[in-house]
Amino acid sequence: METTVKNVFNLLKYAYGIVPIVAGLDKFTNLLTDWTQYLSEGMIPIDAGVFMMIVGVIEIVAGILVLSKTKIGALIVSLWLMLIALTLLVSWNYVDVAVRDLMMALGAYVLYKISDHV
Repeated sequence: METTVKNVFNLLKYAYGIVPIVAGLDKFTNLLTDWTQYLSEGMIPIDAGVFMMIVGVIEIVAGILVLSKTKIGALIVSLWLMLIALTLLVSWNYVDVAVRDLMMALGAYVLYKISDHV
């Protein structure tokens, strides 16, 4: 059982470390998608592109934290994903993405909880 928990921990650690870094970097290039489409009009008082670059930096830092200080990084990523999902739910845009982000937040929380046991 201990080996299984360690394997699950490592799988989640690298997934929740690498994916935010990739998504954060993409906020500067928009190769995967145009991230500004997820913002409701009038939602923020600054340029959407600039806002997404700030988001990108936060996501890169969060991913690095997951890889280096997994417990606190996982909690930050979980809270960040819940915040994104709640924002999407309030605007009632991209509800499918909001549900996906809530499930990803749950996975990051599981990583937070099991990091005490490895």
